[in-house]
Amino acid sequence: MLSPETRRVLVIMPAWNEGETVGTTVAEVLNLNEGYDVMVVDDGSKDATASVAAAAGATVLRLPFNMGVGGAMRAGFKYAARYNYDAVIQVDADGQHNPSEIAAVLKGLETADISIGARFAAKGDYKVSGPRRWAMVFLAAVISGLAHTKLTDVTSGFRAGNRRAIAQYLDHYPAEYLGDTIDSLVVAVKSGCKVTQIPVAMRARQGGTPSHNPAKSAIYLLRSVFALLFAVTRSRSRIVVQEGPA
Repeated sequence: MLSPETRRVLVIMPAWNEGETVGTTVAEVLNLNEGYDVMVVDDGSKDATASVAAAAGATVLRLPFNMGVGGAMRAGFKYAARYNYDAVIQVDADGQHNPSEIAAVLKGLETADISIGARFAAKGDYKVSGPRRWAMVFLAAVISGLAHTKLTDVTSGFRAGNRRAIAQYLDHYPAEYLGDTIDSLVVAVKSGCKVTQIPVAMRARQGGTPSHNPAKSAIYLLRSVFALLFAVTRSRSRIVVQEGPA
């Protein structure tokens, strides 16, 4: 197992019209001086996301049109595999994922292939109520059973993966709604990837407009159940891990 000192880590930031916040988020990561490389996947933005991210020091991959978080992350995983990274971690460009928590989430990879930064694990004050909360509790219970470990936040996008996880994601990482969280996680577990979670504290969105509102909670509940049903019918991935230099 590689030590944190020798492990090459790619921070992937999917960003769609996040010009207001992406520069600050990239700078926060780079200012940690942990040696992380940062790649912003500009997901068809109409604003200055790409130029702001590049000015802050990130490598920028521009997609020709909006593909959603799943499509953006899949592009990031291909980049990570091509350039031989040992681990990746998704960090949202809007500032909700605190860069100071990256090391803790990565530490979970010492015992697992996928490490989730969990919002509902006795740290922080992040709260969700109503149907959206019911959906999260239901999804966590089912996927905990599949993974044979307790998971409380299976919809968190703040997650890291090692080479084995990257290889599995290249085989199956859907772009549809909730595919990047529920579907990808279920298939990874079915394919033999071990999952753990690390408690994290989420921050308020640093700018822009939230993607959800209370009126959409009931729809989220229904769509999450359908996403789970589709995920459990998926076939396992054949994982071929390309090992880097010793």
